[in-house]
Amino acid sequence: MFYDIRRIASENFSINIENGKIEKPKIIRSYSKAFRVLKNGFWGYFAGNVNDDEGLKLAEKNAFFSGDSEILEVKNDGNYEMKVKIDPRDVPTEEKIAFLKDLNSIISADSVRISYFENIKTLEYEDSCGTSVSYKVFRCGIVLFAVKKEFSIIQSYSRKLMKAGGFEVLKNAENLAREVNEVISKLLKAKTPPGGEMNVVCDPSLAGLFVHEAFGHAAEGDHVLQGSSILKDKIGKRIACEEVNIVDDPTIQEFGFYPFDDEGVKAKRTVLVDKGILKSFLNSRETAKKLKEEPGNARADGTAFPIVRMSNTFIEPGNWKIDELLEECKNGVYLAGSRGGETDPTTGNFQFAAQYGYIIKNGEIFEMIRDVSISGNIEILMNVKVGKELNFDPGFCGKAGQFVPVSDGAPHILCRAIVGGS
Repeated sequence: MFYDIRRIASENFSINIENGKIEKPKIIRSYSKAFRVLKNGFWGYFAGNVNDDEGLKLAEKNAFFSGDSEILEVKNDGNYEMKVKIDPRDVPTEEKIAFLKDLNSIISADSVRISYFENIKTLEYEDSCGTSVSYKVFRCGIVLFAVKKEFSIIQSYSRKLMKAGGFEVLKNAENLAREVNEVISKLLKAKTPPGGEMNVVCDPSLAGLFVHEAFGHAAEGDHVLQGSSILKDKIGKRIACEEVNIVDDPTIQEFGFYPFDDEGVKAKRTVLVDKGILKSFLNSRETAKKLKEEPGNARADGTAFPIVRMSNTFIEPGNWKIDELLEECKNGVYLAGSRGGETDPTTGNFQFAAQYGYIIKNGEIFEMIRDVSISGNIEILMNVKVGKELNFDPGFCGKAGQFVPVSDGAPHILCRAIVGGS
């Protein structure tokens, strides 16, 4: 019988400023435990602040059926405590409020909302294999959102700066605010997009969204085992052109960073696609056992049951400069940012809304376009050209009602897809 225990402490502090008005700062502290027992191939689970023996008994009591679940038994030990340059708890609330007001003053719009947060998470994990690990990780971030109106036209634009680390990760926040101010004004004068299949240069944010949503979820081991992934039975096969290398790496200190996953497995870099060939999936201990792969990608929202998740998922840099990609594109569109979209990991079909874009004519950027979408299938990876400079875009990924911090990364890429209005 396998069992594990997680002890999770979390400290959250947040401030919002909307149209110059500061909302009351919030501090939320929590501590809880999660217990799992695997008995007769069936998981029993319990979460609550009880002593360890009682928690394990309650979890075992919930393992009341038999099943086919089994895990890869691994043993890890160690502890990690993040060293930050500026502990956000040492920055006075008044200084944080002044920081938000300065950002707010840069953006000229009809409505501006800026949200600041900091989080400190401490995890202690132990299991019946002899694993005993712990970590303490800081995260800080801001989200800027602006709305501007002109006659009957209303446009919005948002940007995020969120990373694992201390208050120092926000040092370039003013540049982000200036970008929001510049783009939101231009959007009001932007044109509607052309429609149809065409050449598309995606900026790192949109390309990162693609690799996360259209590819990354299909590479999660639980989806593969459920038969709900287009990548099932494709290990060792070509799914992209030779320029494409895709990696998931929780050891990079971006927003999806973690030193150990929520099953106590040491974080590691996973090469998913190497020169266009599918090499691996992302796995928990259970999916790793069934797929004969390695675990390390089980994550949980608080005390929820750990499931297979991404961390920092990205396309590795290629050899093309941005001006070379535009020249290669010749005629088409340049699309930037993302406002979400829809994907189906079973078929590989996707549709995303970009925040804005530009017309490309004869390899040069011309007028701005707005309300634009891109759609296609994961097969577009078979014919893409990959830029040189890698950038990450942070966010919270939702799956099975759980939300965990992740980062999507990519350089600029050139592909062919269907463009339309959104």
